[in-house]
Parts: sequence; C-alpha cells; structure tokens
Amino acid sequence: MTSSAKQAFDWIAIERSLDAQGHAVLPGLLTSTQCDALAALYPRPAGFRSRVVMARHGLGRGEYKYFAYPLPPLLEQLRQALYPRLAPIANRWQQQLGLAARFPDDLDAFLKRCHEAGQTRPTPLILRYGAGDHNCLHQDLYGEHVFPLQVAMLLSEPGRDFTGGEFVMTERSSQGQRADVVPLRQGDAVVFAVNERPASGRRGIRRSAMRHGVSRVRSGQRHTVGLIFHDAS
Repeated sequence: MTSSAKQAFDWIAIERSLDAQGHAVLPGLLTSTQCDALAALYPRPAGFRSRVVMARHGLGRGEYKYFAYPLPPLLEQLRQALYPRLAPIANRWQQQLGLAARFPDDLDAFLKRCHEAGQTRPTPLILRYGAGDHNCLHQDLYGEHVFPLQVAMLLSEPGRDFTGGEFVMTERSSQGQRADVVPLRQGDAVVFAVNERPASGRRGIRRSAMRHGVSRVRSGQRHTVGLIFHDAS
C-alpha cells in the first residue's frame, strides 16, 4: 500500500463504520495484478509454516495456509502500514471497554510484546475455497495478546471467479443478535473486530461479541488473504 493509497481512504468514515457496525471496507486496497500474484502463491510449497484442512478441525470446508516469516513483501508492507492507522481506534475501544492493555504506535513494538509472551508464530494467512466450501463463524485469538482489529482482502472476483462465498459478520450483545453480509469486490479489504467491540446502548457502552465467517461457495474458487496483527503461541 503506497502513501498515496493510504491517503485515498476516508479514515474518519472508516472509524465511524467500525464504531457503528464493527467493520469497514477499504475499496481497492489491492490491484487485480497484486491479487492474482498473491493467489498464485497458494499452491507453492515454500513460504508457509503450516496448512490447515478446515473439515478436519470442525472449521467448515476449504483450506488455508499460514505464511512463514519473512512475509511476502506486499503483505509485510500492508501489515506495517495498516497497524498504525488502526492502533488509535484499538486503544480507544480498550478504554471504552474498561480493559487495561494499550497498543504501541508501531507494529514492531507490538510484535515484540507478543514474542516475549511466547506468541512467535506468524498469523497472516491465505485461504482457498471451492464449490461447497464455507468458513464457520469464529474469532482469531491465538494467545494472551490480541489486537482487536484485523483485515481480510478478497483476491478473487465475485461473479467471475466464484459465486456465493460472502463475508459474514455476526454480533451478539444484551440487545440481541444480528448478522451482516459485507459486499466485496476483487482487491477490496474489510477491517473488522476480532473479538468484541464497544457499542452504544441506552445505559452507555455495552460489549458486543463479534464473529466472522464465509457463506457457502456455490461455484468456482475463492481466495482471500487475512492480515492478523498479533502472532500466535
């Protein structure tokens, strides 16, 4: 993500959307060329630390691979560039939820904290879904230190490369439950709450538990990259 691309996003509107809904779209974060290059990494054996077949673990159907360090340069650049934009929002959410932890201004300082606590395994991943595959609703926590926002980037074009396979978020609070389908095109990214977010209620701030997943892919193949800012134990 270049500096011009960063400036192209309306970060005030993004923050408002995160506060109101727990998610916000970054349209056109990646070019189609960048999307295709990232998707082409999936079948290669090098550059990954592990592969997960989702059905074996009750996570849905499909599979994903965790990248190894060093990350591909584009993903490293994106992770480094997006974190400082999101850290002030994360810190405000922590304060509103009455949580003590605060996040440093830059990613390297936060990862140092993770690594000192034994969370040393990289968490950025690439997911591949075929017809009939889906991702169950879940939260990507991985350890004691959790950055409360993460990013998913759609590498495939809906309607051309696949049908179905919508990104879904659910929210549960004392006010009930709701679900959102977040429409994305190739190259779009969605920033969303990992675990919980502060929401305004009649009696002030309340906690809303968030989960995310992918609906059933009806045809074709869908690739996504997930950028998680905390590492895993």
